[in-house]
Amino acid sequence: MDVSGVWRRGGALLVFAVVLTSCVQREEPGLERVRRAGELRWGADAQGGEPYAMEDPDVPGHMRGFEVELADALARELGVRARFVQNDWSSLIPSLERGSFDVALNGIEVTPARSGRILFTRPYFIFQLRLLARRQDDSVTGLSSLRGRRVGTLANSQAWDLLQREGIQAVPYEGVEEPYIDLEQGRVDAVLMDDLIAQRYGQPRPQLRVVGDVGEGYYAIAVRPGDEDLRAALDVALGHVARSGELRRIFARWNIDSAQQQKMVEWTDAQTREVLSQTSTAKLGWGQGLMFLQAALVTLVVSVGAMALAVPLGVGLALVRLYGPRWLSGMASFYVEVFRGTPVLLQLYVLYYGLAGVLRLDALSAAVLGLGLNYAAYEAEVYRAGVLAVPRGQMEAALALGMSTPLALRRVVFPQAFRVALPSVTNDFIALLKDSSLVSVISVVELTKRMTITAVDVRSWLLPGALCAALYLAMSYPLSLLARRLEARLARG
Repeated sequence: MDVSGVWRRGGALLVFAVVLTSCVQREEPGLERVRRAGELRWGADAQGGEPYAMEDPDVPGHMRGFEVELADALARELGVRARFVQNDWSSLIPSLERGSFDVALNGIEVTPARSGRILFTRPYFIFQLRLLARRQDDSVTGLSSLRGRRVGTLANSQAWDLLQREGIQAVPYEGVEEPYIDLEQGRVDAVLMDDLIAQRYGQPRPQLRVVGDVGEGYYAIAVRPGDEDLRAALDVALGHVARSGELRRIFARWNIDSAQQQKMVEWTDAQTREVLSQTSTAKLGWGQGLMFLQAALVTLVVSVGAMALAVPLGVGLALVRLYGPRWLSGMASFYVEVFRGTPVLLQLYVLYYGLAGVLRLDALSAAVLGLGLNYAAYEAEVYRAGVLAVPRGQMEAALALGMSTPLALRRVVFPQAFRVALPSVTNDFIALLKDSSLVSVISVVELTKRMTITAVDVRSWLLPGALCAALYLAMSYPLSLLARRLEARLARG
């Protein structure tokens, strides 16, 4: 009998049993987990800025904001310390569900879709949805006057849901200041945001005016399903902080207190049940599928347009670097190093927002121009390498036959260089298809942005992510096949 084999099989079974037991073991209750760790991890996005949660400019690495103070007060009530966890605002709820932090506390609005998937504590702040328009635009009188027009807001917010219900074209943004910049520049017709955001980032701008408040909502703390004990403990802590007067003192320090916030002091469990009673769960259906196709078309238009700009500009840069005068070759080299050595995301921000005062472009044009200028630097190096791969004797022979340099390049050198460069050009275009996802920062709803919006709506990243990947593959794979056929044809020639 093979004793060693028996021991090996027995050991394997033991390891499998331990793993299986750990998988089916019940997860530790939320409140017990927090107290054992000695900290309440709360997720928020510092990009949301004042007055929510932001980095303190006077103390690097330190956070400040009314929600920072609220988190500290709640952690104190639980007998632990608060720890901030940075997370993009639009994905706070999915990150909470996967366990990246204990609670989400960052202006999380109570909506039916969110109430259908996660737990909410009692509200801690009442906000108004405030509509702003340009001062000289008298046509904007309310939501009814904006049907068929573009209105900026944060994606997956209560304002976003309201605009969708009203049949208004909602333009999604990542930050809170960018929509008001676009409103000033005439790129959107209005902006609908929470009043806390409007007061600090919209109303101080002299070119904008307040149209009015068109809705009311509540901020509450989001908790994972299964952490009912943590939710209950936070409700008790919020009630104590509110009744003691500390909550309104926090609001007063940040100039956001008002008479209506007294409701938070007198809030009852019955009111919490009423606010959370409306729930809904969105599903991935044909409507979202159609929007995915539209977003894929936007991705294709941006990518093709950018590549159509990058290729001729890259060819010109390559030829100038190789055959131009020294001063012009130096300028071309400087262009390549600047655009290749700085992030394309930064270039898009500078082109669309930084130069808005002197170069007014719509979002789609800025996306095509920004990506085109960036990829031209890479294409220049690809074509320069292709030209250098052609033996020098080819050029010398063409010149000896009486051809001019431009004619020799066009008839002899460049056809051979193109064959060498074709695989790299194909690879760059496929990379450009994927890099086009970055243009969402300037409010272009391309394929990846549509996927994130839908994933947050339906509270699932698997199906929207698979559909997004399938569409990217459907756009890039035919290009790969076409490039292979062209390479084979050029090889035969």
